[in-house]
Amino acid sequence: MLINCVAYQNGTKLADISVEAISDYVVRPDCFVWVALFDPSDEELELMAEEFGLHELAVEDARKGHQRPKIEEYGSSMFTVLQTVDIDPANPDGDLIVGEVAVFVGRNYVLSVRRKTPQGFQNVRARAEAEPENLARGSGFVLYVIMDTVVDRYFPVLARLEDDLERLETEIFRGTPSAKNIEAFYDLKYRLMVLKHAVASLMEATAKLFGGRVPSVCLGAQEYFRDVYDHLQRINAGIDSQREMLQTGISVTLALVNIADSQVTKRLAAYGALITVPTLLAGIYGMNFDNMPELKSVWGYPLTLTTMLVIDVWLFFKFRKNNWL
Repeated sequence: MLINCVAYQNGTKLADISVEAISDYVVRPDCFVWVALFDPSDEELELMAEEFGLHELAVEDARKGHQRPKIEEYGSSMFTVLQTVDIDPANPDGDLIVGEVAVFVGRNYVLSVRRKTPQGFQNVRARAEAEPENLARGSGFVLYVIMDTVVDRYFPVLARLEDDLERLETEIFRGTPSAKNIEAFYDLKYRLMVLKHAVASLMEATAKLFGGRVPSVCLGAQEYFRDVYDHLQRINAGIDSQREMLQTGISVTLALVNIADSQVTKRLAAYGALITVPTLLAGIYGMNFDNMPELKSVWGYPLTLTTMLVIDVWLFFKFRKNNWL
């Protein structure tokens, strides 16, 4: 689906144009066309490939989707894949929504193809148009604005995961830890890994845009891409920090579960000992031999019961003192 098709010249918006008029604007000097598509059909992608002369391998990647973040050069043009990571507004505690933005960048065009992303990019276009002096840099600045917006959207996701980690750390000391606590930690670990995969691959790709040989379409905007890289480093460091805390939380939970199991075992052993004493005495006197002490005595029965009670009371307080009961 076509979202926008706009022509710009020297940092100023010329007009919203039709797809058929793209070829008339891309040949103008200091002019580029910015097209945005959302979940496009194969026919729409093929039409854009003809208008902009896109490389068939890049078009194939954009059509299939499910690509890892990357930046590839095809002559004087560039193909970039970004992964969007969002919190599901309908289920904030559920899995993260992973989408994809493929961006084709040439000297006189920018084509963004968005898939499975709940948040749009209308604010990206408004932000770029609000900075005409930077927009005059051309398509490279538009790529920066798109990348910067995608990366900035990682921050609230990381903050939400940090809140979930703090909540889980608090819960493990309330009541008795169980398998449910461990499942919650591993669910959080999975969501952290989803964000990690998006960030780590994009860091590696972004480093190509400001150091060494920079693609021609990004010349003059290296400092902006360095800023994106710095943001990615901060997010990556935050993810690694949370992963360490998460591993500690899992270890503490397992230790608490083992301690709880040990406490149950000690209680069962203590109660078993309390039952064993009267059972032992009753078993001995239940043999009914003729010459057993106190067997025919009037005080034999109450004396035996009293002995059982005294021993059990003594054992009870002994176990309680040692925290077995």
